[in-house]
Amino acid sequence: MIFQNYALVERLSVMENVLSGRLAYLGFWRSFLRQFPSSDIKQALNLLERVGLETMFDKRGDALSGGQKQRVGIARALMQNPKLLLVDEPTASLDPKTSRQIMRLICELCREQQLAAVINIHDVVLAQQFVDRVVGLRAGKLVFDGPPSALTEKTLTDIYGEEDWSTTTGETDESDEAAAAAIDLLKPIGQGGHP
Repeated sequence: MIFQNYALVERLSVMENVLSGRLAYLGFWRSFLRQFPSSDIKQALNLLERVGLETMFDKRGDALSGGQKQRVGIARALMQNPKLLLVDEPTASLDPKTSRQIMRLICELCREQQLAAVINIHDVVLAQQFVDRVVGLRAGKLVFDGPPSALTEKTLTDIYGEEDWSTTTGETDESDEAAAAAIDLLKPIGQGGHP
């Protein structure tokens, strides 16, 4: 799981936070003493390099920016060698550039590792840009399931209610440039389809 609020132990180093993804796979005493096998340490270093934080392995969690914290969370999740990633609002606290970088990184890692991901996100534009499939829910019921290109103003209204969705769907309406409304989407990504 990759969390919206990062869920790092702020007083621990980047490396310790990433290695915490392996705690459930160690015995009690090794977990308690934080004695990780060299293979776990090597995997953590490789993941830190892949997410662009190889030089920050010894920095404390509270010394990182939001984007860096999210990258640590991604590396920690991948330390568990998952078959499926659950990602909750990975861009909620990030600026637009960092949001795009994080979404791009998640998509690249999923494709590289042939890993599926279910992403809950409120940003329709990011969903349209980075995912293969969008599942829209309203009051717990399925309202839409299809490619991002099939999202229309009507579809978004069916999911979220009346709003000017024209800037979100690519159908521009100059009268409302700021109509990027919050949206909950479940978006599986990855090579080979969805779980």
